[in-house]
Amino acid sequence: MAVSYVESPSPSFLFDLDGTLIDSVYQHVIAWRAALSAIGIDLSVWRIHRRIGMSGGLFVSALLRETGRTLSKDDIDRLQLAHAEQYRAQVDGVTALPGARELLGFLTDADVPWAIATSGYAATARPALGLLGLAEDTPMVTRDLVRHAKPDPDLFLAAAAVLGVEARHAFVVGDSVWDLLAARRAGALGVGLLSGGYGREELERAGAYRVYADPAEMLARIDELGVRPLRPMILVTQGEVRHRTACSGGFRQHFVRESFAAAPLRASRD
Repeated sequence: MAVSYVESPSPSFLFDLDGTLIDSVYQHVIAWRAALSAIGIDLSVWRIHRRIGMSGGLFVSALLRETGRTLSKDDIDRLQLAHAEQYRAQVDGVTALPGARELLGFLTDADVPWAIATSGYAATARPALGLLGLAEDTPMVTRDLVRHAKPDPDLFLAAAAVLGVEARHAFVVGDSVWDLLAARRAGALGVGLLSGGYGREELERAGAYRVYADPAEMLARIDELGVRPLRPMILVTQGEVRHRTACSGGFRQHFVRESFAAAPLRASRD
């Protein structure tokens, strides 16, 4: 006999930007180092990298604590403007991460809601839409739009509100421990990506439910997150073609061995 119950909604996805969809973490690190050096603060690159993904204000406060320096609010505001200028000078070297366009395209085709939530300000974040082949009206929440940034949950709560979903029914996808801490505070499940430089163990300790190398691997294993494609996918990996078709209770996989050269992971739908 069938049981009557309230079904949970389909999952939605809230994506961080830097290090998650675009390969920009190290450009941000170098930009911060240059901005700090200009005011006489010399910090190792690795120390800066550990704070990338935090709110800019918290980021600066944490680094200053390590140096024993103090800055006024006006000084911190000017430092953030200097970082933005340094970052824009390097932006030509920023690219979309492997599989990012395909992942977002797949979710769109499958009618899965998604949005971008970033600690960056609109001036530096919105140009990334072009890198990802996205329209200007793509749902994106930037630092300018919320009271607090990561590790506070505001960005992800706001992005969920833009989509009209509850954060507890969403996956937050990010590359830093700050993303995953904010996800936990928002009540969402966290998915970690290694493409921002954090290790698997760090991301798992911060609460990642799954950890993938980059958006391409996440797309290849999207069934692990409960997303069911509306059409068959062909996943091309090194040395084989995998045909996946949706079936009740999961995915049925058909393997067809091919003698082709190693190729990067991609996804297409026939």
